[in-house]
Amino acid sequence: MRTAAGVLRWRRNPLRRATDRHEAWLALGALLLTLLGAPAAGWAGGSLAHDALRRSVRAQHEERGVTEAVVVRRLPGGHAYAGDPEADGGRGGHGAVVAAWRAPDGSPCTGTVGTASRAAGPGSRVRIWTDRAGRPVEPPMSRRTARTHAVLGGIGTSLLAAACVEAVRRLVVGRMRRRRYARLDREWAEAGPDWGRAGTGS
Repeated sequence: MRTAAGVLRWRRNPLRRATDRHEAWLALGALLLTLLGAPAAGWAGGSLAHDALRRSVRAQHEERGVTEAVVVRRLPGGHAYAGDPEADGGRGGHGAVVAAWRAPDGSPCTGTVGTASRAAGPGSRVRIWTDRAGRPVEPPMSRRTARTHAVLGGIGTSLLAAACVEAVRRLVVGRMRRRRYARLDREWAEAGPDWGRAGTGS
């Protein structure tokens, strides 16, 4: 509103200069682009990110699956390992166990995997995520996590678009001011030798 009021004020001000009007109109245009263009860019960026993440989630679910494994023994410590289906969302496993399972082709596999169950002793059955070769992998990204990343991506795109608009406005205003000062210096250099002399009309 202050920008629009500034434009109207300069239109009525007898002391206005062409550069003043240009700067006011430039500020008004930058404001409109920030209010309208930045949200549109954020929406577009968020939509593109959501589509890409949704395809990634679908691909991860197609390439990974939950497999039932038998615990051979528990390992000391609380380090999280890949393969725990309950560790999605960044919670991580409560512990690590050596477990045995079968790959999709039926071949036996043994390895260290994470588990969120504190009571997973030898002989217990736990669920782990494995790839098509039977190797333990991280759980696929959840749809909720994908939506969160898409929203954050849209917000980031909107802020970046607004920053670009402001950067361009500052760049153009700076160039206009440098040209104005250069013109004033030339005019002052031309009028300087005669300044204050009688008969010069000063």
